[in-house]
Amino acid sequence: QVQLVESGGGLVQPGGSLRLSCAASGSFFSIYDMGWYRQAPGKQREWVATITDTGTTYYVDSVKGRFTISRDYAKNTVHLQMNSLKPEDTAVYYCSVDLEWAGIRWGQGTQVTVSS
Repeated sequence: QVQLVESGGGLVQPGGSLRLSCAASGSFFSIYDMGWYRQAPGKQREWVATITDTGTTYYVDSVKGRFTISRDYAKNTVHLQMNSLKPEDTAVYYCSVDLEWAGIRWGQGTQVTVSS
């Protein structure tokens, strides 16, 4: 039905930047919200950011002013630009899509490590 391919994770020093991308492909009708979640070691998965089908964005308080979520409607892709990264941002990041007629699907996850 839908495949989510995530990219852009890696190792970065505190204060650095990374840009995550997630492309949806396959057979589906349309996408409502697109977003990002993360799961740090020993913690529950938490919501990070969402962009709606109309382009409205929402962020968890801890990343406001540092992260920017965007989407390319033609390419069915969502991005997360992460600036001023902190060690507490270290986690596996998962993209999510809300598909018309199919519901929410998650990607496989990409590791982001912020460390000196």
